[in-house]
Amino acid sequence: MIHSLFLVNSSGDIFLEKHWKSAVSRSVCDYFFEAQEKAVEADNVPPVIPTPHHYLVNIYRERIFFVAVIQSEVPPLFVIEFLHRVVETIQDYFGECSEVTVKDNVVIVYELLEEMLDNGFPLATESNILKELIKPPTILRSVVNTITGSSNVGDHLPTGQLSNIPWRTARVKYTNNEAYFDVTEEIDAIIDKLGSTVFAEIQGVIDACIKLSGMPDLTLSFMNPRLLDDVSFHPCVRFKRWEAERVLSFIPPDGNFRLMSYHVSSQNLVALPVYVKHNISFHENGSTGRFDITIGPKQTMGKTVEGVLVTVHMPKVVQNVNLTAVQGNHTFDPVTKLLVWDVGKITLPKLPSLKGLIRLQSGAPKPEENPSLNIQFRIQQLAVSGLKVNRLDMYGERYKPFKGVKYVTKAGNFQVRT
Repeated sequence: MIHSLFLVNSSGDIFLEKHWKSAVSRSVCDYFFEAQEKAVEADNVPPVIPTPHHYLVNIYRERIFFVAVIQSEVPPLFVIEFLHRVVETIQDYFGECSEVTVKDNVVIVYELLEEMLDNGFPLATESNILKELIKPPTILRSVVNTITGSSNVGDHLPTGQLSNIPWRTARVKYTNNEAYFDVTEEIDAIIDKLGSTVFAEIQGVIDACIKLSGMPDLTLSFMNPRLLDDVSFHPCVRFKRWEAERVLSFIPPDGNFRLMSYHVSSQNLVALPVYVKHNISFHENGSTGRFDITIGPKQTMGKTVEGVLVTVHMPKVVQNVNLTAVQGNHTFDPVTKLLVWDVGKITLPKLPSLKGLIRLQSGAPKPEENPSLNIQFRIQQLAVSGLKVNRLDMYGERYKPFKGVKYVTKAGNFQVRT
């Protein structure tokens, strides 16, 4: 399975390494560095890199590359999922996963990695189990450990590790029983020159925060579960019940966890919540061009569009831009040819627009094609897919702990071809 793990920052420096079976030389990462140099962006590095004697499986999270070294053929998704679990565990323990955080808590990170893998194979990856094995750091615990010379390692075996529900801690008690669910969706779409949708899909997740006493058995139902094309569940979900009735039946972990992720394809008629009017042109005989874009929300939506960010990769012949924004701030880097327009929130009836001239290099030919627009935005209390949570029931208790559902829509790659 996994022999070694290397953590590499965006500068290409290895700042942490962990070996389980046998020590692997850092020189194996040279193959990864070669692939990193060939990639235009960090996200474009191949997830699986073969070498003469090893395979390098990597992910890029929080500006850190997590590179796992394996010597035999292993399902890549199995390793990738484990690496994502390492990132989520570090975030759960320290609030964030960054190079500074890992260096400041390097002892606890090593202890966590030692418990998460046993001889290179996943052992304990649930947060509740890990927190009983390795106690989360606190100021008081750090002072006590410094004075007494003790560590964060627990003295007893976790109560739930040997049960058939290892993700939940036993003997949980709360004064106020609560359950919250966050539905977060991200749109990937491409729109052509005429405004027609070429491609559109939605990736969604449902994150839960469950604070219930005892061993609750919950049932969550949707109004329109047939929208979901591809689903992935937390191990607590009873999959046979979902296949038969399209209902989520589960005994949840204590605290925050990701209940499920899903996919909605363009076959279900994904409706984009914003529109873009654009006019980008370059003069045939001249060194200038025209730039004019306007963004607005669909009238049928009725929700506020926030966090609007437009990025445009200009052609190499563009020397500078002279633009005026009705709303927000814009910047242009003449080296990378990247135009960034931070719009912010769209408040009707005034629509944000960015207009002006594009200056080309002297004697340069007209660009063969116009640049595409990449638009990011965020909408609260809206699920673009139309997914709606119907109700939450709990067996064996008289109270109804369901507090509500929060919907958030994010567009990660909303691309407009001009």
